[in-house]
Amino acid sequence: MYADELWLYANGDAMKIHHDVLNVRTDGRGFFDVTREVARIVAGAQVTNGLCTVFVQHTSASLVIQENADPAVLRDLETWMSRLAPESARYEHDDEGPDDMPAHLRGAITKTSESIPIVQGRLALGTWQAIYLWEHRSHAHSRRLVVTVLGQ
Repeated sequence: MYADELWLYANGDAMKIHHDVLNVRTDGRGFFDVTREVARIVAGAQVTNGLCTVFVQHTSASLVIQENADPAVLRDLETWMSRLAPESARYEHDDEGPDDMPAHLRGAITKTSESIPIVQGRLALGTWQAIYLWEHRSHAHSRRLVVTVLGQ
């Protein structure tokens, strides 16, 4: 984990910018809930109101805010994505195996970052929302998420 902080002052108001890196170990394709770890970083930044951004530094994984109550939602998303970018198709780029290019396609149509408001020191996620790292490769990987907290 890496943390960095910077204070900006404008019109007498202090604005904090806090950066942290979250390393997430995946065990292959699927969703990995990072909400608790991101919330811990937000709490440590001690920002009452502001914005949290989470950015994944990889091209074969992505981020999504999705339902956390019914696991069938995540299974259906994975099934749908497998139809859009199947490993069985022929791709020119296959240097790292048959899951390589499908993972890049999946990353291209999803997001590399999410922005969540901070209200009263907490992530303003809805009742059934969670932040997920979506691993698109079939084998385990270590993924880096940069978490930036901006606020007062």
